[in-house]
Amino acid sequence: MAATALATVVVTWAAPFQTSAEASAAGCSSGSHGSAGYAYAGFESSKVSSGVRATIAPLRAPSVQAGHAAAWIGVGGKSAGRSGETMWLQTGIAALPNTPPMVYAEITRAGRDPVFVPLLENVQVGDRHRLAVLEMNRRPGVWRVWVDGKPATDPIVLEGSHRLWKPIATAESWNGGVTTCNGFGFRFERVGVARSLGGSWRTFQPGFTFEDRGYRVRQLRPAPGGQRTLSSDPIQAYAFDAASAA
Repeated sequence: MAATALATVVVTWAAPFQTSAEASAAGCSSGSHGSAGYAYAGFESSKVSSGVRATIAPLRAPSVQAGHAAAWIGVGGKSAGRSGETMWLQTGIAALPNTPPMVYAEITRAGRDPVFVPLLENVQVGDRHRLAVLEMNRRPGVWRVWVDGKPATDPIVLEGSHRLWKPIATAESWNGGVTTCNGFGFRFERVGVARSLGGSWRTFQPGFTFEDRGYRVRQLRPAPGGQRTLSSDPIQAYAFDAASAA
């Protein structure tokens, strides 16, 4: 794990989770799906796709004593490249100690440290932001982050990433290396995956579930094959809440 530089608003976080077995009994701040001190509540898609999108909102003010709490969508991970390279791209809402939540992007290219990029500051409880990580049309392996329908980053080259990854939608907590339990509650709505470069969106179908000790996922609106969702429904499929138990 590299150092954190909050003074320059460049934060390096540890790598995303690695799939493993049952949640550890070590406590709410140390889960089974990542490095020590990390815990997750969310889903991996059942299918390899060219992108992922979701509307994400904080349901309550996060309580972050150390480290961070975040809700994000993304692709890639530790040793996720075709030759075992670590690389990923994610966007979401993050909360740090004594800092209002923000919309961010995090970019990790092969052989480089992660780069944390703040995109929108002062996200309030109930604010809903439409976020997407999407492989660009006619440019396999080149990605972009979108915020509220507009591109928020330059094109990002992730070598060898075309048709490689199952997207992820999850909440995450890191305890900053101390014994603490960060509190949060986030809602994910309209979660979808891109069936082709540039879009062609379809409803998210969950595969693996991440639900570490002390954190929970509550499905709100599934979208089984063949089932339609009315536009008048207050919560749009695919939707779930991810929160700390406290």
